[in-house]
Amino acid sequence: MKSSGRALRLSIFIGESDHWHHKPLYAEIVHRAHKAGLAGATVIRGVEGYGAASRIHTTHLFRLSEDLPLLIIIADAEERIRGFLPQLDELDLSGLVALDEVETIHYTQPERKHAHWWSTSS
Repeated sequence: MKSSGRALRLSIFIGESDHWHHKPLYAEIVHRAHKAGLAGATVIRGVEGYGAASRIHTTHLFRLSEDLPLLIIIADAEERIRGFLPQLDELDLSGLVALDEVETIHYTQPERKHAHWWSTSS
């Protein structure tokens, strides 16, 4: 089964070394999104990138970087995403936040009863 609709995608670009109260900033954002009941959040670690300071961060073997780019993506209904934005204001972000309207397709499997290998039925 599938359903489709419109949503707002929130993309947050930060650095791996960004912290909030001695905790990784990405973890704080994900936990706040979860607590706010948003549909889901994903953190993607980049292998190379640069931001406003134009300093390249990379995973190249001979250039060890501890500040790789991170992208946090959250998609949900527009009012829910916009309601979440004040949470980001509290975190003193140093990065880019982008909002864009997206069309979503949600796939779900119908609930089925099936035997599992751990089942004890004969």
